[in-house]
Amino acid sequence: MKEKILKNCRIIDPSQNIDEVGNILIGSNGKIKEIGNKVKIPKKSSNIEEFDCKKRIAIPGIVDMNVFVGEPGFEYKENFRTLTQAALAGGVTSVVTMPNTKPLIDNVSMVDFIIRRGRDKSNLNIFPAACLTREMKGKEMVEFGLLTARGIIGFTDPYQAVQNTEIMSRIMDYASDMGALVMQHVEDYELSKNGCVNEGEIATRLGLQSIPSIAEKIIIERDLSLLEEYPCRYHINQISSQKSVEVIRKNKKNTKNFTTGVSINHLCLNDNDVGDFKTFLKFSPPLRSENDRKSLIDAINAGLIDVITSAHKPEDEESKRLPFAQAATGSIGVETLLPLVLELYHNKSIKLQKLIELITVNPAKILKINKGTLKVGCDADICLFDLDEPWKVDVNTLKSKSKNAAIENKTLQGKVQMTFLKGELVFEN
Repeated sequence: MKEKILKNCRIIDPSQNIDEVGNILIGSNGKIKEIGNKVKIPKKSSNIEEFDCKKRIAIPGIVDMNVFVGEPGFEYKENFRTLTQAALAGGVTSVVTMPNTKPLIDNVSMVDFIIRRGRDKSNLNIFPAACLTREMKGKEMVEFGLLTARGIIGFTDPYQAVQNTEIMSRIMDYASDMGALVMQHVEDYELSKNGCVNEGEIATRLGLQSIPSIAEKIIIERDLSLLEEYPCRYHINQISSQKSVEVIRKNKKNTKNFTTGVSINHLCLNDNDVGDFKTFLKFSPPLRSENDRKSLIDAINAGLIDVITSAHKPEDEESKRLPFAQAATGSIGVETLLPLVLELYHNKSIKLQKLIELITVNPAKILKINKGTLKVGCDADICLFDLDEPWKVDVNTLKSKSKNAAIENKTLQGKVQMTFLKGELVFEN
């Protein structure tokens, strides 16, 4: 591989507190060789490829902690090939894949299969998560030690919390001993079963069963209480409400060691967007009120939320074009994560450096992976984007196999121009 020089780019790397116009030199080994405003542009040579970035922004490749891929069992929704295309088009170079495949990723043989399949069909950095409990039934924990040894990055039962407190305490105890990452979907089952929208005026008007925000709060409070006894690596996958923010604020003051994520959907949309039964905006947790959305923004600015994810969940049209109560939850989002994040900068909600931090270095730190940085010697995973380029979301041009985009026809500002993965140009707009 030839050396590469990315010249005249605005480099933003929160891991090094860099925000400056400069150059990035990529070595022939695919790693960052030099970076910054003191990097001299080498003389033209057949051994060096030059890219004039025209002061576009270069950031570390995005790390997305919440991505569903349909292999195995749901290839008709998404597969490793289509996920890779969508992710790279969105500047995402590392993903944590959810274990709710068919069969579920809850044993060693399935871990070996998913790692092998990801390696053979994708050039993304794939970090698979495994189930917290066998068959996601919440009754028996999985083999943390064996699965971690085989390459599992964390453990989660996606879209459902472990309800049994005894089981959860045992999980956290073992996770503490093993150094394993527990990623909990915080939602009380009894309060949320059969619900599909936020509790309030929208649910009443549409005649739909609701999910109160206290369902989220109860599980967070329980788990953080357990964390006092069993101090493991604990991550809240997604929060959606002001009530949850207040619990996190209180516990952060008590210096409890945990981290919190939020999906970009809950930062950019609210329950009013559901309109008249728009099933493409059915999520788990549901979209909350505008006050809840604003409280999540405030929480990011206050340092209470650590990660923004796409919550990428492809579904076929047959699963979404059903009566609202029966429709599947979720939307695709890995390709549009960055433009939606930039919307929060353009509307002056959150500073740009802070936003970049939440999608690069922070998730990498939580996962304990050497990604989300442009430090010398690290893999040259780089996202180069135009901060101001306007474009309209057309689902037919998105790379995901499924087209259940919650923001269809939305005009966005900011678009990925190039993505480099281990020094190779893998996407160009």
